[in-house]
Amino acid sequence: MQQFEVFKESLLKLIEKFSLEDQTALVTGGAGLLGKQFTRTLGEAGAKVVVADKDFAAAYAHAQKLREFNIRAIAVKVDVTDPESVSALVDHTFSEYDSVDVLVNCAALDPKFDPQHIAEQSGNRFEHYPIEAWQASLDVNLTGVFLTCQAAARKMVEQGSGVIINISSIYGLVGPDQRIYPRSGGQAQFKPVDYPVTKAGILGLTRYLAAYYAGTQIRVNALTPGGIYHQHDDAFTANYSAKAILGRMAAEDEMNGALLFLASDASSYMTGANLIVDGGYTAW
Repeated sequence: MQQFEVFKESLLKLIEKFSLEDQTALVTGGAGLLGKQFTRTLGEAGAKVVVADKDFAAAYAHAQKLREFNIRAIAVKVDVTDPESVSALVDHTFSEYDSVDVLVNCAALDPKFDPQHIAEQSGNRFEHYPIEAWQASLDVNLTGVFLTCQAAARKMVEQGSGVIINISSIYGLVGPDQRIYPRSGGQAQFKPVDYPVTKAGILGLTRYLAAYYAGTQIRVNALTPGGIYHQHDDAFTANYSAKAILGRMAAEDEMNGALLFLASDASSYMTGANLIVDGGYTAW
């Protein structure tokens, strides 16, 4: 009986490490596919949540839904490419909740191949890829993360602690296998060059910041998801799944555990790391 009580106490201490009670979590791209998952997960762990997104209507609707689950949540409109907008976001977060404890950089331009977006991906050949599209991805996916990290870090330095999680992609580690992408009416479609390049840059930025804040209580890590199923067609789903050791795409909620681990004290000895959750896609 005594042994069971010791085990129970040890288990409770472990569970407590995942608590974010009274902390503030700011998620950019908070109204997106992963952003919605992450904001709810952080809120359920006890955090006060800021749903930051360029689409304020979507962010507001999602924050309202989170409040229905008794999660403290507000919505803030932000353009991550605009330094003033980003600074205003962090200032508003701090004025509302008195801290910025966790920053999740989830906002990104990601050329998708689900039914809603697949028609947009017919002009992505590298030889003719428009400089405007390349620059837009650099602005959002890389400079946007730089700006939000910079603004949040100023508050975290004042507080003496903080956690930053940058969302990368398996395409930040390996080149896209263009053979898995569909052919629409005989026309080849490609994952374009800007997405892998910017997601690789996220990993470099993560390591830089982790090293820069050595000796402080500010930790910076990356989370690298594999492909997440979102009503993709059967051909793409089968092609992608064949490349993953687990033989399938991820469900929308299968990044939540890893995200909470990185956000909480459960990962207190991790910084400068890249947590890969890809069903074994990059392990072959």
